Amino acid sequence: MEHKRILTLTQGALIAALAYVGFQFLRIDIPVGAERTAIHLGNTMVVLGALLLGGWGGFAGALGLTLADLTSGYVTTAPKTFILKLIIGLVTLAISRKLFHIEKEPSMKSQARIALFSSIAALGLNVVLDPLFGYFYKTYLFGIPQDLSAALAKISSVTTLVNAAASTVAVVILWPALFRALAGTDRLPWQSTVTDDRDPVQAV
Repeated sequence: MEHKRILTLTQGALIAALAYVGFQFLRIDIPVGAERTAIHLGNTMVVLGALLLGGWGGFAGALGLTLADLTSGYVTTAPKTFILKLIIGLVTLAISRKLFHIEKEPSMKSQARIALFSSIAALGLNVVLDPLFGYFYKTYLFGIPQDLSAALAKISSVTTLVNAAASTVAVVILWPALFRALAGTDRLPWQSTVTDDRDPVQAV
């Protein structure tokens, strides 16, 4: 039990670190007047973290992206980032565990399908929430005029959509590979609940 707890904490720390790297070093900043938005792959790690570790993985990814905001000139958006990324993680958890029962699907094709639908649901919701949240955030918290906030929200919706598409592709590619690498080891937290008799790595 102690070994599994340490492993889970370590994996969560790794997810947070990779989310940080995905934003801090794998992003393209887009200046919009005095504001900035960015295209990045940080959301990829939030979804992968939730697929791997459930709610704890989503939290770790959200924390990593929040820390990235705090250290890269996006300080004012850090609270918004944490809330929205945590929502991504929770939606991924709900779709993958509650709806599709990812722990009972040993085949690579099933894992890829679950990763696809989980990503579309979680990141698709973020495409709606991010500009909406940003509009109210800028208008009522920072006092930015509504017309300007609305224009910034439209720009944000485009970059958020691009981020969602890129992250979805990345998750669908990376998750089956990660599952293949971890299946049959004690590094996949829910591996013991897989009930299929086939070898999870060999099943297709």
